[in-house]
Amino acid sequence: MLITTKAPTHFQRQLAAFIGDTPEWISEHWLSILVATGIAIGIVLILHTLRSWGMRLCRNSDGNGGANWYTILGRTVARTGNFFIVMTAVRLVVNYAQTPSLLDKTVTFLFTIAVAFQVAIWIREIIFGLIEHRTRGDNASESLASAVGIIRLLISIALFAIALVMILSNVGVNVTGLVAGLGVGGIAIGLAAQGIVGDLIAALSILFDRPFRVGDNIKFGTTSGTVEGIGLKSTRIRAFEGEMHIISNRQLLDKELHNLTDRTKIRLPFTIGVAYETPPEKLERLPEIFKSIVEANGATAVRNGFSGFGASSIDYELIAELHTGSWDIGHPTRDRILVGIVRKLAEEGISIPYPTQTTYTAAPDGRIIMPYPDVQPVLRVDKEDGER
Repeated sequence: MLITTKAPTHFQRQLAAFIGDTPEWISEHWLSILVATGIAIGIVLILHTLRSWGMRLCRNSDGNGGANWYTILGRTVARTGNFFIVMTAVRLVVNYAQTPSLLDKTVTFLFTIAVAFQVAIWIREIIFGLIEHRTRGDNASESLASAVGIIRLLISIALFAIALVMILSNVGVNVTGLVAGLGVGGIAIGLAAQGIVGDLIAALSILFDRPFRVGDNIKFGTTSGTVEGIGLKSTRIRAFEGEMHIISNRQLLDKELHNLTDRTKIRLPFTIGVAYETPPEKLERLPEIFKSIVEANGATAVRNGFSGFGASSIDYELIAELHTGSWDIGHPTRDRILVGIVRKLAEEGISIPYPTQTTYTAAPDGRIIMPYPDVQPVLRVDKEDGER
């Protein structure tokens, strides 16, 4: 009877060779192994000390409030894993101990895994720190906080996926098909959710560029109001008239925005028309008259002069500037200036004409017929004696 045996696999042969060579390697290089072990322990202690320093730096920085650059550095260093520390120490001393080929390949493989995932963790912490640093001091709504959470999740998935692909590539796996599949899948997901992705990117723009914040008064298009909430997809704005406007972040950023909260001054424009019959000497005094009225109400006349000849009046342009952004001050000041102008013009006998149009006609002989005929005298009748 013929008995056949199954040939050992390549891994089994390598494992048998490693087990057989290990006692001989230890006996011949025991001193190098001890020195390498001591060096590795020293490297581990140094890396642990650096990680502890990062933790202390992170705690001290947090005590000062917010995420500053020291906090970002501290958090990044504090996220160094024990597996990476051990594999780094082993990888640095493995050549000194003259390890067998299989053990050296194993250490290189494990070190590659440790480096890939540790770098992904560091990059993730740096990005998260930058996001927190950028949004420090903002009164972000719960919706925007959830948006930041989704951003963190997407960043984590992307970084660890890249790390996994790099590991597979380093161990000899053909990742071309995997990368192509991930690319096609990403494009399909992007096309299917392009509206949501667009609003998410718009939310990121609001988060980092800060065109407005919760509580700011803004104007977009023909609408003005106060921002009450910034969400993942939309922003809620309470109009000054009372109604709530809900507009998508993407459409909102496509409009021209006016942030009224950051205003430091208010300009009050006035266009005044005076009658053509006003004497020139009174016209010359108008700039000084208007300037005194504006300054008496705590404003500055930044534009104070005639703008041209109108259809029924000589037009005058006056712009008063207030060094405040509050309309609680601006509106009453504008009213006082307007009333002051009307009162002063009345005292000076200068009229503000209504829009008028006069039509002149000609008689058959060519003489101009005045539009207003001469007023005939009115005779008084005495009822008692019948005399005129």
